[in-house]
Amino acid sequence: MQLVHRLTRLFRRTLGVTLFALSLAELHCAVAAEEVVKLTPAQAQNLGVRVTHPVSSRTDQTLPYPAQIVIPTPQLWVVSAPVAGMVTNLAVARGDRIDAGQTLVTLQSPSFVTLQRDYLQAVAQEVLANQQLKRNADLFEGKAVPQRVLEASQTEARQAGIMVAERRQMLRLSGLSDDAIARLTNEAAISATLTVSAPQSATVVDVAVQPGQRLEQAAPLVKLARLSPLWVEIAIPASSIRAIKAGAKVEVEGYDEPGRVILVSETTDAATQTILVRAEITNNGELHAGQTTAARISFLSAGESAWEIPYSGLIRRGEQSSIFMAIDGGFRLFPVTLLAEDQDHVVVSGPLNEKDEIAIGGISALRGILSRLGAGQ
Repeated sequence: MQLVHRLTRLFRRTLGVTLFALSLAELHCAVAAEEVVKLTPAQAQNLGVRVTHPVSSRTDQTLPYPAQIVIPTPQLWVVSAPVAGMVTNLAVARGDRIDAGQTLVTLQSPSFVTLQRDYLQAVAQEVLANQQLKRNADLFEGKAVPQRVLEASQTEARQAGIMVAERRQMLRLSGLSDDAIARLTNEAAISATLTVSAPQSATVVDVAVQPGQRLEQAAPLVKLARLSPLWVEIAIPASSIRAIKAGAKVEVEGYDEPGRVILVSETTDAATQTILVRAEITNNGELHAGQTTAARISFLSAGESAWEIPYSGLIRRGEQSSIFMAIDGGFRLFPVTLLAEDQDHVVVSGPLNEKDEIAIGGISALRGILSRLGAGQ
């Protein structure tokens, strides 16, 4: 019986300690869940806590980020030398606006002479093969030659036609038009001079040759581009990328025409921890490829407004962003959504207003108090 009484007393004592511990843990959990730091104004001043009011972000846009104006790659092309030769004349310079068919470069080329000669020889061979085919067809009808002779003539005529088509295509690739090829066929006037023309209206962005220079076939001559629309490439910190979506409006500093986001890259630059955002914008002539500028991107998030606060007021815990908001008797840790940031400011969204007070000084002290409350659990 004594053993039973001792076990009963031990069980009651253990149960009481357990219930007390559970009650204390629940109390600490409640304090931590509220994430409130109780402070009097005097205590806050002693801890160096300073506050400011949030400022409504202009039309819910990001802070201005550095951007560069670039030419879209589909609007860039290089005109190369169709044959080996020497540059005798350069008709354009960098920055010139040109029309389709306008002469860019004049070449003197022995290879071009060879192409014309080979074409005329192929045309002559085709004429002879067709004449021979006609004769053998007449002889076959008169039973003068066997069928195999007619078939051999048909094959030779077909091969001669294929050779002419090949040589004609080589002349087209060298830059001769169909009209010029027709004149060459009729007049047999072989020329050593070849003009290279613009394939379409564009702007000259680079000239790779100079008069007197000897070139191999396919050597680059002139780089051309269409300069509208252009791309605006913006480097956005990885922590701010969630607020930016394809289709968002982009405003370039000092330029009235807005653009639209067409790409949010799926990769991060390891050196800068930024993500490329690319926008397309119509160019009225005021934007210049290669220039650096600043751009703001509109948020596509709906509902809550965007607010700008000093960078020192933002608290990060993993991927969660928060602020300390002043309340009666202290400060409360308040979660927000980070939209944009630079070295001095951040833009956040949340149910804030311009009368709220946000802590921007003494943050370490407030976090220290909050962590001690959590450690007491």
